Amino acid sequence: MVVTTSVPVVRGATTAPPPKKSKGSAAHRHDAPIAWLLITPAIAGFAVFFAYPTLRGLYLSFTEFHVLTPPKWIGFGNIVELIGDDTFWHSLVVTIYFVVLSVVLGVAVSLLTAVILHRLAVSATVRGLMILPFLISGVVTALVWSWMLDPHLGIVNVLLEKLTGQPVMFFGSGGWAVPTLAWLNVWKSMGYNAVLIFAGLQTIPSTVYEAGRIDGAGEIQMFRRLTVPLLRPILVMVVVLTVISSFQIFDIVQVTTKGGPANTSMVLQMYIYDKAFSQFDFGYAATMSLALFVLLVAVTFAQLRMARAGESDTN
Repeated sequence: MVVTTSVPVVRGATTAPPPKKSKGSAAHRHDAPIAWLLITPAIAGFAVFFAYPTLRGLYLSFTEFHVLTPPKWIGFGNIVELIGDDTFWHSLVVTIYFVVLSVVLGVAVSLLTAVILHRLAVSATVRGLMILPFLISGVVTALVWSWMLDPHLGIVNVLLEKLTGQPVMFFGSGGWAVPTLAWLNVWKSMGYNAVLIFAGLQTIPSTVYEAGRIDGAGEIQMFRRLTVPLLRPILVMVVVLTVISSFQIFDIVQVTTKGGPANTSMVLQMYIYDKAFSQFDFGYAATMSLALFVLLVAVTFAQLRMARAGESDTN
């Protein structure tokens, strides 16, 4: 009989390895001063040119402030005055009329131009030339078109006089002033919007149109039922940008009509400028600017909500 004895094996106590130092956290701590140094100019620019003017304007909107006198707190006095200001409401109506014309004409012309570019496969040089008016200053645009539309020497009126026998007072007539300003705005932004829509058209698969042709759909039907629904996100973005820029129109009006004739083209930005720098009522001008800001925020959110931005009708 063999007796086996088990000899206990004594193992040394296991010690956990020492924790490794996180190189990432040390590197982050080392890079933090450099990162703050690099973003400091951007933060300073934001604070000086955006945050402070916004807060200052918000404060001045509740004060009576002229250039040579310190601001005097009047609470909601400017808002009460704004509600009863007929010129403000007239300027708002003129601005809305201008915005509607700019959006309808601008989106229609830009969409048509983008579709033509997409079908004809025009070179990148032509698309680059189309965007040039967007890069031109609004003041230059207004000056050039005011010369071209001059009732006596403008080339447009020279041609119209030969065709109809009489010139058209584009900037001097109450019925023509706002539509003419809207056309200038459309001409300036049409190329940029067309390039955006053109980029959206390139994202639509060609198989979609091939399937439409197999089902017997014509060009107009495919445009209405395929192209426009699939371009919903791009079109919503173009409409929102056009609305915001049209509500903020000032330079073209200042150079061409200055709000005339008889305030028929007195847009809201022009009225704010007149109150601030002609009548030196900066408190009331700040109140109107605040009202315009609230209006733009409300209109933008309403557009995004109703148009279901970010969604296309692909389902």
